[in-house]
This record gives sequence, structure tokens and C-alpha cells, in this order.
Amino acid sequence: MSTRREFISLLGGAAAAWPFAGRAQQGGKLPRVGVLVLTSADAQSLGKELREGLRELGYVEGQNFALEFRSADGNTDRLPDLAADLVRLQVDLIVVYYTPCAVAAKRATTAIPIVMAAVADPISAGLVRSLARPGGNITGLSNMAAETAGKNVELFRDMLPSLRRVAALAHPDDAFTGSFLEQVHLAGRTGGIEIAPVALVRDPDQIEAAFQDMTGKQAEAVVVQGIWYSKAIAEWAIKYRLPSASMVPAYPRAGGLMSYGANIPHMFRRSAVLVHKILQGTKPADLPVEQATKFDLAINLKTAKAIGLTVSESFLVRADEVIE
Repeated sequence: MSTRREFISLLGGAAAAWPFAGRAQQGGKLPRVGVLVLTSADAQSLGKELREGLRELGYVEGQNFALEFRSADGNTDRLPDLAADLVRLQVDLIVVYYTPCAVAAKRATTAIPIVMAAVADPISAGLVRSLARPGGNITGLSNMAAETAGKNVELFRDMLPSLRRVAALAHPDDAFTGSFLEQVHLAGRTGGIEIAPVALVRDPDQIEAAFQDMTGKQAEAVVVQGIWYSKAIAEWAIKYRLPSASMVPAYPRAGGLMSYGANIPHMFRRSAVLVHKILQGTKPADLPVEQATKFDLAINLKTAKAIGLTVSESFLVRADEVIE
């Protein structure tokens, strides 16, 4: 019975997408979905899940929809021009990943629908009025990164019971930074942990000095905002033998010690449903912003060994992913 229900559900999704295929075959406009991301790695991961999610709904790339990717290659200064380029192309919809991309897209257009595949705190960033009633041309999903940043502080306390001071590393120009630091400080107060120092890093050349400051001020661990220069930050954390964590799942794969955050592939796949609804005529203002429901803990044991840290078995069993 479940197989039959799944088949009927998929068939229904395919039927909903068929009008686009028919229109394209008759010479009509092929719906184009713009995708604005920070890095090529983001484009690859988001593209994979978005394509698969749309395929399950009956879409076939090149037949009844097209994707237009724009990556800033890690340089946020490029985002406004890239967003403007998608607007000039008159894409039917723009999918964004991370707050800086969402902000750039919002500034570029108030007419083209925007779907946030994963954005940290869309209300504080000024992207939507509320989760239930987003208003305007933006909807999507929140990965609740501010809350999970605080959870990383709690996890450090569990991992390192003698912990008393945790540093925070963030980017000064990200609209999410305020929410990130607020939740980290809140978790510190709740758990009796001092959050100090707070290091703000604008470019990779400032990372080593930030770690010198953190270790010089006796920080015993650091919570990292995560979307900026993850590999470089992870490498400096290892050199300074400082346990580091982020709410971004890719961080431990880049060499960081730990991450706790939303399951991003699951969110990317879910964003395809919102893309489908908007392409079928639903207004973004009528689609509530959804919050992440699945969260994962990942630990990199290679990094733990490199910094001379032994992670207890009782902590390891809590992990959804262990990198060895």
C-alpha cells in the first residue's frame, strides 16, 4: 500500500509539472530558476538536491525547467552584481543559500519570487516580516543557525566538563552575525561559560591574528560562524590546538572538530517543493517560512587526534556522523 501511495503521489507531482513541459514543447517560455550561492561547492550541493527534489515532482531539466547558477566564489562583494544579472535574465524565481545571498537577491528585486533554501534568521536579517506571514516576494526555510550556534556552546560544555571560556569567530559584514553572537552569549550565560574573546574576521589574512588573540586570552574552544573561510579557519584551529565547532555541517568535513546544525541536504530537497508551488502560481507571501526539523551532530576524530583531544565514548555515541 505504501508503495502505491508513493507512486500516486509522484504521479500527481508529475502531472502538476506537465503543463510546463507542454508549454515548452509548443514554443512557450521555458521556466528558469536562478540559483545564487557563495561558492561553487554550495552550487554543487544545492544543485544536486534541488534537481532531485524537482525530479520527484515531475520536472526534467532542459525539458520543463532550466537552472541558472551564479556563484560569488567566496567573494560577497560580487553578490549584488550576480543577483542583478539573474534579474536581467528575467528568471522566474531565485533560490538562495545563506543570508548574504538572500540579502543581495532581495535588494535586486521586489518582483521576482525568492526561495531561501537555508537562511539563518530571516526576520532579524530583514528578509521577511514574520515566519507565518513573510510578506513581499520571499519565503523558504530557516536552518535556525542562531539557536544551533548556542547549542554548540552547550556541546562543548558536555565534551569538555572543565571548560570555562569559549571564543566566538564571526564575520562583521554578515546580517546574521548579530543573531549568532546573541545566541552564543545566551548559551554561555546559561551554562556558566564566559564568551571571550569575540573575533571579527573580514578576510582570510586576519584569521591567524584572531587565533593568536583567542589563545592569548586563554580561550579553551571556539564557536565559528562557519560559512566564511571554513577550511582556513579549521586549519588554524588545528595549528593552535583549539577545539572548534560550527552550526554548518560542512565544517568538520573541512577539518573542524565538530558541528551541530540543521540537515542541509534535507532542507535543499524541501526547497524544491516551494519552488514547485511558486512555479504553479502560489505567491511567496502566502507560503509560511518553514523551520528546520532535522538536526545532526558531526565529529571529526582525525582533528581531535591532531589537537590532542580525547573524545569520550559517551559523547561519541550522540554523533550522527563520525569522521575518522
